Amino acid sequence: MYVDLKGVRLEYPAAEPRGEPVLALEELTMGVGEGEFAAVVGPSGCGKSSLMRLATGLRRPQEGDISVAGAPVTGPLSITGMAFQNPSLLPWRTTLANVMLPLEIVRPHRGRLRRHRAEYEQQAEDLLSLVGLGGFGSRFPWQLSGGMQQRANLCRALIHDPVLLMLDEPFGALDAFTREELWQVMADLHAAKKFTVILVTHDLREAVYLADKVFVMSARPGKIIAERKVPFERPRPMDLIYEREFVDLVQDLRGLIADARSGTGAGQRAAA
Repeated sequence: MYVDLKGVRLEYPAAEPRGEPVLALEELTMGVGEGEFAAVVGPSGCGKSSLMRLATGLRRPQEGDISVAGAPVTGPLSITGMAFQNPSLLPWRTTLANVMLPLEIVRPHRGRLRRHRAEYEQQAEDLLSLVGLGGFGSRFPWQLSGGMQQRANLCRALIHDPVLLMLDEPFGALDAFTREELWQVMADLHAAKKFTVILVTHDLREAVYLADKVFVMSARPGKIIAERKVPFERPRPMDLIYEREFVDLVQDLRGLIADARSGTGAGQRAAA
């Protein structure tokens, strides 16, 4: 597996001197193949975002093994791009300058940026065009809609050519129409770039539309209680979300999460 987590346990220290530590993840095992698009769903507070931090090396587990591309994860990974629900674009930088920000930080790009700026700027412009923002590189974030800012955010996550893209609720704050529009943008980017993706989301339709497989987490402490392969061929038309097989899979996932939240019936349903 390209991203491999085995028997992972993560505990956060107590927030107060006399408080109790918080066990976020326990015996979590999952694997994502190279080039796969995986989604992770589950009840609120189950540790989905903690899983993201572990897979990118931003935190270390107390127990278990984590590897990416066959190498143990011992610290932050430079091969990873990340996008979150809040685009967090710097308001004093143009859209193009925001997209290029990782190039000033991530090796080897930061050492090459001054000598090859024109080449990198063209790469950023090409990415912006790919997501429908051609010609908007000179605009500032406050001149863009929420959906346009999130498109720029995706470009920023991809500008240094990561082989692993981590998405933490990237479309959650958008209206339904814009969200579905960006699903297609994300699917097109994945088809064009062939990177490996792990998407954390509460939107089950989003998970099924975008992913090759969906992992379902239990309530805290989180672990993987089910895995569902998504059977639909790519590219996927938008009206797929209304078809019976798609709706049935979404309902299956919803039932698994309801069981996980209540702590009942998860075993029987997961084995189905």
